[in-house]
Amino acid sequence: MKKLIMVMMSALLIVILAACGSDKKEGADGAGKQVVLDLSIPEPEDAKFGLTAKKFKEEIEKLTDNQVTVKIHSNNSLGGEREVFELMGMGSADMAIQSVGPVGNWVKEFNVLDLPFIFESREHAYSVLDGEIGEDLSSKFETEGNVKTLGWLENGFVATTSNNAINSVEDVKKMKIRVQENEIQIDTWKAFGAEPTPMAWTEVFTGLQQGVIDGHSNSLATIQSSKIFEVQDYVAELGDRFSAATVSISTKTFNSLTPEQQEAVIEAGKVAAEFGRQANQDKINEAREFLLENGNQITEPDKESFKATVTSVYEKWAPKLGEELIEKIQNTSY
Repeated sequence: MKKLIMVMMSALLIVILAACGSDKKEGADGAGKQVVLDLSIPEPEDAKFGLTAKKFKEEIEKLTDNQVTVKIHSNNSLGGEREVFELMGMGSADMAIQSVGPVGNWVKEFNVLDLPFIFESREHAYSVLDGEIGEDLSSKFETEGNVKTLGWLENGFVATTSNNAINSVEDVKKMKIRVQENEIQIDTWKAFGAEPTPMAWTEVFTGLQQGVIDGHSNSLATIQSSKIFEVQDYVAELGDRFSAATVSISTKTFNSLTPEQQEAVIEAGKVAAEFGRQANQDKINEAREFLLENGNQITEPDKESFKATVTSVYEKWAPKLGEELIEKIQNTSY
């Protein structure tokens, strides 16, 4: 009797697990069955990428009459940005809305986006990303990383926090500035005369609080949401780097959908990306007001004094990334 009960329980468990799995992608032959796409974001759901993810979910459900839906995984719960791209490439994660910082590990040309002052404005950046250059970068990542870009959006231009006002390049001399583990960012801050210090994001708040580092760069919205304003009093809107991001999907996931579902995903991705651009600007404007109200002093430093120092960065990286590509970006009209 005990053996019979155990057999019956095992059979029931298999049925339950199979039922749970039936909500997932069924492929082109799975028309009529609901598809649930897991979508990773690095922020809380009320931040810009969270709002963008909700917009994508709303659009895809509307376009497919709820045949395709989305489960949002916030705060990097599926892994860090590089890890999520890797999982997507293997088909183990479906979608993400996150920065393209790690993509240079697959497509070296993506690193051109990190060059200091490569973009004059948001309009310039989107003229590049929405045009031939952005399409070429996306195509290469789809080939090399098995990740399909549905639309470009942003973290935006970065600002720099510090303990003292930054008005010109002279004010950052010898400052210990946190950077990502990114050679171009390291070279840029060395050119500025600072001491770049690679550090994981999870250690930045404590590092600033304890004086291990003197400042860091990020979007105004992140400076607010991460509470950096509690440990640093000054913010300089230097804008030396534009942080691009994408709405993207695993090619394995995309190819498993019906043609109608694929069209809906592409359309929802475009709508979400456009929404996300404005969502970020709204969050930045809100953050600027919030930071001022909470005692931060925001400066607009002399950018020309910083630009004058980065010739060596371009001399080092142009041969690696392609002088023609850099010139094409710089000469793109907007």
